[in-house]
Amino acid sequence: MHTIEITAVMGACAPERRALAARRAAHTGAALITAARLAHHPDPLLEAAALAPWAGASRRAVIELPTDVRATEAIGAFGAEPDRVQLIHLVCVVDAVHFLTDVMRDDYLPMRSGGVHVARAELLVSQMEYSTQIVFVNWEALPTAHLSTIMALANHLAPRSRLSLHQAGHEPVSAPLTLSPQQDGPGWVALLNGEHDPHMTDPRVSAVRYTHERPLHPGRLQAVLDRRIEPGEFGFVVRSAGFCRLATRPSRVASWDHVGRVISFEPIGGDAVSAEAELLAIGQDLAFIGIDLESAALTAALDGAALTDTEFAAGPGSWRMLPDPFPEWLSVDESRG
Repeated sequence: MHTIEITAVMGACAPERRALAARRAAHTGAALITAARLAHHPDPLLEAAALAPWAGASRRAVIELPTDVRATEAIGAFGAEPDRVQLIHLVCVVDAVHFLTDVMRDDYLPMRSGGVHVARAELLVSQMEYSTQIVFVNWEALPTAHLSTIMALANHLAPRSRLSLHQAGHEPVSAPLTLSPQQDGPGWVALLNGEHDPHMTDPRVSAVRYTHERPLHPGRLQAVLDRRIEPGEFGFVVRSAGFCRLATRPSRVASWDHVGRVISFEPIGGDAVSAEAELLAIGQDLAFIGIDLESAALTAALDGAALTDTEFAAGPGSWRMLPDPFPEWLSVDESRG
């Protein structure tokens, strides 16, 4: 059986996503597999991978994925059987009118695995970050300045993705790519790697890298997040991500994952750091992407959340006694059930 080339279409707005998938399939002569066909399956990606090889003579399939599918999971699933299917495009459909509203949503979707929920805003931004193409729809009524801002923002979030505006009768298709879940497509990854160079710019859109060698005081960090960053004191922080260390949990580095109004901290790596000197040296490395950002004020606020000289000198034993309002992390044994 020949390898089938797959174009996956994702996005938060089902009608626009469905319409673009149908147009792309018709334009390329590919078989169309709709989200409606996949939605009731316990594992829509497994079902899509099983259906794709029956695409027919075109050897191409356009797969519209349900809203709750993560981009990284799609890349991993379609890359698991390279002799049968090959993911060549990951297209994210974005409603230009509702884009900024969508990234500020704070509601959650239940995941099919059960017991886990994911923020809608985080799903959308992740789909954009890992896409090969972002297609804006319903953009025609927007003022030029606003359209410029949201397109530059999208390019800062996903600098390796091709941006396009949907136009009736025109269906641009970029060259095929090879995708992997470890790709460095997200803008925050590029920023931390010193490689963030988006080709679309706008005076209102910027990206800021923040580093600090000291752990964060959880209580003061929560105050900065809830009372200053979320209300927009430093501009509209759309996305921030990277790595941090909470002083009350000094033996673990955490991933910092924030979109709009939702944020999570999850432990990464092993439990204990053997040498205290190494423990004390690891702090924050964070990327902030947004609109009208005041980088100096944002940096000063985050500096204020780091341990003071006195707190830092007291050492990890004292840090663990500080107030910590964030949810507890499960141990490895607890997470395995």
